[in-house]
Amino acid sequence: MLKLRIGLAQSRFPKSLSDGMDIVKKMIAQASDQKCGVICFPESVLPGLRGVGFSVEEYDHLKMSAALDEVCAWAKQYHVAVILPTEWKDEDGMHLVAFVISEEGEIQGYQTKNQIDPDEDQFDYVSGRGRQLFTVNHVTFGIVICHEGWRYPETVRWAAQRGASIVFHPQFTGHVPNPEFYRGAMVCRSMENNIYFASVNYALEDQGTTTTLVSPAGVKVSTLPENVEGLLVWDIKPEQAHRLLAKRFRAELV
Repeated sequence: MLKLRIGLAQSRFPKSLSDGMDIVKKMIAQASDQKCGVICFPESVLPGLRGVGFSVEEYDHLKMSAALDEVCAWAKQYHVAVILPTEWKDEDGMHLVAFVISEEGEIQGYQTKNQIDPDEDQFDYVSGRGRQLFTVNHVTFGIVICHEGWRYPETVRWAAQRGASIVFHPQFTGHVPNPEFYRGAMVCRSMENNIYFASVNYALEDQGTTTTLVSPAGVKVSTLPENVEGLLVWDIKPEQAHRLLAKRFRAELV
C-alpha cells in the first residue's frame, strides 16, 4: 500500500532571512528524524511575509539564490523533499512562490501565487502564469498559496482533477474577525474534491487558524495548537483520495 509521510512545519515568523534559514534547517532535520518524505513550510518563510505586522528585510536576489542553493543541499543531506515558500523575482517581476525540492536536492519547479490578496497589491507582486503538479515518492500533489486556497476553490479543483492526492496550502493567517470561515474552508477544499488538504500556518500569538491536515472525507485528522512551534507528521494514503467529486465536475456546464 502506497503511503507518504508528510511534515507540516508550524514555525515561528523569521526575524530575518538568516533566522529563516535557521528555522528551515532545524525543521528539515526534525522531518528527517521522523522519516518524513516531504516537509512544507508557511507562506514566504524566506525572508518572511510582508504586510502582516512584522519587519521583513529588503529583497536581495543574490542572497535569495544562495539561500535556495543551501536549502537544496539540506534536502539532499537529510533526504527529505522540501516545499519552500519564498519571494522570488524573475523577468516578470516579484512573485510569491513555493519551490519544490526533491530529496536529492534538485529543484522540480515552483508554484506561483496567481491570485493576489488585495492587501498585497501595495508590494507590487505579480501573478504567475499557470499551475503545475509535482510528485514525491510516486504521490502527486498540488500547491495553492494562502488567499488562493481560502477564496479561489478553482485552484484546488485544478490539481484534484489532474490527479493530485493532496494539495499543500502554505499560508499566513493571524487575527481575523471570522476564523470559522478559514476553518470551514479547509474542510470544503477537501470534501468538494475528495483529496487531502494540508494547510500550514505560522505559530502566532493571535492565530486565526492552525496548521491542519484534512482527510479526503473532510475530517480534520490532525492539527497543531495555536502559538506553538511544531511539526505535524502524518502518513497519508493516496488511495483514500479517490477524487470522485473532482472527476465528476462538468466544467462545460458551468
